[in-house]
Amino acid sequence: MQRRTFVGAGTGAVIGAMTGWPARAQKLSGDVRFLCGFAPGGTADLLCRILAEATAPEVGQKVIVDTKTGASGFIANEIVAKSPPDGRTIGLAAMAALCVSPVMPGQKLPINVDTDLTPIANIVGVYNMLVVGKHVPYRTVPELIAYAKANPGKLTYASAGNGTSQHLAGELFKKMAGVDILHVPYRGGAPAIQDMIAGNVSMMFGNMPEFLGQIGGGNLIPVAFGAPRRSPMFPKLPLISQYLPGFSVVNWFAVFGSKGLPTGLVDFWNKALHAAVVKPEVQKRFEESGMDTIIGSPADLKATIVADRKKWAEVIKEAGMRAD
Repeated sequence: MQRRTFVGAGTGAVIGAMTGWPARAQKLSGDVRFLCGFAPGGTADLLCRILAEATAPEVGQKVIVDTKTGASGFIANEIVAKSPPDGRTIGLAAMAALCVSPVMPGQKLPINVDTDLTPIANIVGVYNMLVVGKHVPYRTVPELIAYAKANPGKLTYASAGNGTSQHLAGELFKKMAGVDILHVPYRGGAPAIQDMIAGNVSMMFGNMPEFLGQIGGGNLIPVAFGAPRRSPMFPKLPLISQYLPGFSVVNWFAVFGSKGLPTGLVDFWNKALHAAVVKPEVQKRFEESGMDTIIGSPADLKATIVADRKKWAEVIKEAGMRAD
């Protein structure tokens, strides 16, 4: 699995080694096109812009974010896959594209993600958080589970749509807790959150950054982290895994290259990304944006894809999910 790189006590030697890596062992022949398949203003867009700024000095070229939205990120992914393997076109891919879509029954993909994209490095995981609307009287995971067991189907959980990370997290919770909670899909995270605030749905598992404004306003109540560890922004909030051992949801983003990208260029980009990610200003922006730094080798990323795909395939099968 992936090696995690954290800025804090005991990591100085690791960071020093990373920043000393020779990212410029090779050279690129011109500006870099960094494909983002998600709309401006979201987590993926923000991450691309942070990385573009931080990696430009490491690769010695301008890194230009090129947004091509649609098809759950696959329009951008397909452009990356079909670009010349010269290292001048890279892209950001989400966990769902690599681990959920390939195993979702009824899902037709424009590319083979295993052969048409070249893994370079995982970058961040977005903290998964369980929240409830303020109309829900339960404030702990054990209280929610106890009520759900006593009242099957009475609790509801929102998602941004069938097959999304929010949907998968909810089904994993149901499976591990042995409860019946009704799934209510929406066309995106914003309407799901608004309906929860309005009191029409009980709870939601989602990306922490999406909830921060409403948590700050008192409209949503954080209950626990579905992520493997707590965000520094909520250091006292418990983990769901404290009550359901093994529960872990990481909606991660990784950088990929074109099909057939040579090993030398994969290493070049991996080292450049390592050097960029550990910069203090980058770490600060990640933390403020609810992103958990995760980075390792291309082999680490491949192992994560295999493990997560197996995990979510089991959840999808048990829940009877199909592509819309």
